[in-house]
Amino acid sequence: MISTSNVTLRIGKKALFEDVSIKFTEGSCYGLIGANGAGKSTFLRILSGQLEPTSGEVIITPGQRLSFLQQDHFKYDSFTVLDTVIMGNKRLYDIMKEKDAIYMKEDFTDEDGIRASELEAEFADMDGWNAEADAATLLNGLGIPSEEHYTMMADLPGALKVKVLLAQALFGNPDILLLDEPTNHLDLDAISWLEEFLINFENTVIVVSHDRYFLNKVCTNIADIDYGKIQLYAGNYDFWYESSQLLVKQMKEANKKKEEKIKELQEFISRFSANASKSKQATSRKRALEKIQLDEIRPSSRKYPYIDFRPNREIGNEVLTVEGITKTIDGVKVLDNVSFIVGHDDKIAFVGSNELAKTTLFKILTGELEPDSGTYKWGVTTSQSYFPKDNTEIFDTDLLIVDWLTQYSEIKDATYVRGFLGRMLFAGEDGTKKMRVLSGGEKVRVLLSRMMIMGSNVLILDEPTDHLDMESITALNNGLIKFPGVILFASRDHQVVQTTANRIIEFLPDGTFIDKVSSYDEYLENDEMARKRQVYSMSAEEEGDN
Repeated sequence: MISTSNVTLRIGKKALFEDVSIKFTEGSCYGLIGANGAGKSTFLRILSGQLEPTSGEVIITPGQRLSFLQQDHFKYDSFTVLDTVIMGNKRLYDIMKEKDAIYMKEDFTDEDGIRASELEAEFADMDGWNAEADAATLLNGLGIPSEEHYTMMADLPGALKVKVLLAQALFGNPDILLLDEPTNHLDLDAISWLEEFLINFENTVIVVSHDRYFLNKVCTNIADIDYGKIQLYAGNYDFWYESSQLLVKQMKEANKKKEEKIKELQEFISRFSANASKSKQATSRKRALEKIQLDEIRPSSRKYPYIDFRPNREIGNEVLTVEGITKTIDGVKVLDNVSFIVGHDDKIAFVGSNELAKTTLFKILTGELEPDSGTYKWGVTTSQSYFPKDNTEIFDTDLLIVDWLTQYSEIKDATYVRGFLGRMLFAGEDGTKKMRVLSGGEKVRVLLSRMMIMGSNVLILDEPTDHLDMESITALNNGLIKFPGVILFASRDHQVVQTTANRIIEFLPDGTFIDKVSSYDEYLENDEMARKRQVYSMSAEEEGDN
């Protein structure tokens, strides 16, 4: 079990947390939620011991092991993938290395033998003989193939490093598991695997995530940070939302009744305080009035942007025809003879672990890349807006936000443009910030502002929820659902895909693809049934051979 006692953290004069006392019990999974800047990641760092609070303490049951998801992607570059995972249990890893060092000695002494015997006993108690197999199971589950397990971390791409560090956090059945945005940069298959892992995990989990579907799947409790306090709710994210809204509604109704009672008492006192025969009653009512306390209802610190994509022109029947597009990058065939036709009602989610294929296709369709072979043709009534996954070049400029956005507006009026920025929470002087100084979340909101102001009838979005907080993701999700045009998009957010898409195209590792008209959940269900049929068929063949 892990708990806090009167934890306060001050940054300058501002108190990020104030006298927080909370208990996280064994066998529960807590989703730690709150607005951007509320201190979710900071609170996890306090729990993990990486950051000292100004006052108060963190209490962990003696003998329990705490594990957390590392954020430094370069920390283990001099180690192999498998060693990095096993280092999630530091004591076990230290024992392994000390044993190896003793056994490699040329002048092996009696003292070395005694020490080795002690280490072997502790190693066996910690199930050390299965350490490599357990680490490999985690890596395979997250989509890292066996041939990569002995690769140096320095040689891995960033997306795989994230998976290795996640496997490290999960390794060795920790008593307390702290996860800060564990689904970031994971493909949907890996997220699904992680969901099942945490559902079956029997110890304490505290997780920060902007993925609502993920929180609904894995969480048994929600810890809501607002105004420096943390309030616990039983249930998952949806239950928290309904409960919190109901609580505010009940408090408002209770206050309304109290206000009516206050008015009634004040009127009586005003009428009869000077009346001798009623003076005792008036005095009694004064005492009753003094006892009535209205509940303090503070508005949430959460802020929701307003995202509304309105096309300037209705889209025609001919939208997009893709024929035989093939593309090889660095000797690897990323797209292999890709062909499909987009209809005027299509909202297509491009899914699968082959992220490069999705990004490459989007770049080809927006004219940033040329295919090696094949063609594509946009309908004459179409206009496209593109949200790229990598926006580095876009923000490599000293232009102010408002000036940059004005380039894409038919109406060259600063007040009109600032209106779009205001919807995206750039208030007042925020519009005069330089493009290059924006945070990740601000950059995403600027790009979404561009898509709104352009009024296109085709939206192409490559992982738009990266760097967004829960409120912005919810607003984007609602905007995509309402959009009357065509959407081609890739997203790791299960709920965005499920509620937006009516057609799924999955890119396979070899550059080929599967195209199905269905919701995402239906697609996954059919895919799972197909896998089971394949396993059953293989088993039947083996029995027949016997």
